[in-house]
Amino acid sequence: MIHMTAGRRVLITGGTGSFGQTMTRRLLERDVAEVRILSRDEAKQDSMRRTLGDQRVRYHVGDVRDHDTVLRATRNIDFVFHAAALKQVPSCEFFPLEAVRTNIVGSANVVEAAAHNRVGSVVMLSTDKAVYPLNAMGMSKALMEKVAQAHARNNPDGATTVSCVRYGNVMYSRGSVIPLFVEQIKAGRAVTVTEPTMTRFLMSLTDSVDLVEHAFNHARAGDVFIRKAPACTISDLAEAVCQLFDVPFKLDVIGVRHSEKWHETLASREELTQADDFGDFFRVPLDARDLNYALYVSEGDLGDGPAEDFNSANAPRLGVPEIVELLRTLPEIRAELALRDPVPAC
Repeated sequence: MIHMTAGRRVLITGGTGSFGQTMTRRLLERDVAEVRILSRDEAKQDSMRRTLGDQRVRYHVGDVRDHDTVLRATRNIDFVFHAAALKQVPSCEFFPLEAVRTNIVGSANVVEAAAHNRVGSVVMLSTDKAVYPLNAMGMSKALMEKVAQAHARNNPDGATTVSCVRYGNVMYSRGSVIPLFVEQIKAGRAVTVTEPTMTRFLMSLTDSVDLVEHAFNHARAGDVFIRKAPACTISDLAEAVCQLFDVPFKLDVIGVRHSEKWHETLASREELTQADDFGDFFRVPLDARDLNYALYVSEGDLGDGPAEDFNSANAPRLGVPEIVELLRTLPEIRAELALRDPVPAC
């Protein structure tokens, strides 16, 4: 529960996406004064406006790439949830400078504008692809985290607390693989996978929003909060979706996409040497040392770190029956299944 937002104003960049819409609904359940949505897509804003029908939600058309736009959007705001990003791995591989402009420069604009307007807290949404990044999307998100940490390091007494949250795959978020599987099944086609033995983390939107709320309430400047999650193979995930919709399990293996990882990493071994383990999540504190490295030559402490990263190959592994039960908890899956099995008329 975001107890600090009663009577406050919250800005969500990229607020028409899956994360933003879920966060908006949860905030509206509180006594929030305003939820301000900043995004580029006026059609999605119009749809969201008609769906929610709440006067506390205000819509700003604009792009985080434009500093003046973000400066105006953060005016009189108490908290910022920064979700605006380019998230598709292949598109970022073909247009890496676009990922730089949105995910790095746009994030820097959000941090600088928030600091200028003395926003209380900024929470920035990151991804497991930022750890040991192989693709442009992950590299740009890794640098977004560095932007947040650099602000904390260079402004130790600043009024704005900037932190990050890092997730694995969020089930049924826009552009993710589960909605694609459902669409293919409804069309009577085989489900397409790039490589069946690849592993990915699985988590719900509810879990992701819970971690954002925790960061809003408890973050210190420069913190990175990492949500633990179980993992599965892509093949088992596809089989679970097929079982749910009672169709034969048939894969169409299309081959690995540009810069696609076999396994994802949520927390590196290096981060885990200094992380706090809170059960459901890790907190990686800011390394607040300055550039005076001479001190650490004589007084550094190597310590004993963990033997390995926290990745989708060594995380708790879900089998097909467990994935089926997890998928049944998703409102979108329940809605799709209800459409397939309508209640008979009396």
